[in-house]
Amino acid sequence: MTAAPSTYHQRVAAEKRTAIIEAASRLFLESGYDGTPLSRIAEAAGVSKATLFKQFPTKAALFEAIVTESWNLDIGADAQPGPGDLRAGLTALGRRYATLLGRPGMASLFRIVIAELPRFPELGHTLFRTGKMPYFDSVRSYLETEHAAGTAELHDSVTAAAQFLGMISDYVFWPRMLLVDWNPASADIDEAVDQAVLTMLARYGTSKRAD
Repeated sequence: MTAAPSTYHQRVAAEKRTAIIEAASRLFLESGYDGTPLSRIAEAAGVSKATLFKQFPTKAALFEAIVTESWNLDIGADAQPGPGDLRAGLTALGRRYATLLGRPGMASLFRIVIAELPRFPELGHTLFRTGKMPYFDSVRSYLETEHAAGTAELHDSVTAAAQFLGMISDYVFWPRMLLVDWNPASADIDEAVDQAVLTMLARYGTSKRAD
């Protein structure tokens, strides 16, 4: 019977995983996805090739881990807003989305995908499937709970979620893809989220409040 890994070994494995992901992110941006062999990533991360392959048997698996880590805020399911206060719920989700998009590595991740997309379209699918869509679905699901509670009136939750997140990303994220010095202040980001929330309230909010 194989003994379970000790806390020490689990911590070491987690540290090596982090080092691999950070090295791969940097090298993918510098040399491209296709131009970065796994052996070079292992060397940059300070781990053996065997260790890297044990954690990530393929480059595609490594890239998916990078995407997952980039979009992970390490929050539990109980952090999802409950229905009853549309303004508070949208504000929480909007601030969280702005935090995700404002992470230093997020723009770099998109640049990697855009640069490699003609040769590796699967990178776009990975970013969409494991990065953007889970968060999008959380917003769509939240809006549907507000609709069921009578605090929002909408006929198309997909369109409503796209409108809300689009208003935020158009200010917080997309200028960063073209302007290297784009770095809005926290107060400006909060204001952008607040304005998006007010627009959603005007379009979809009702006067009814759940008890």
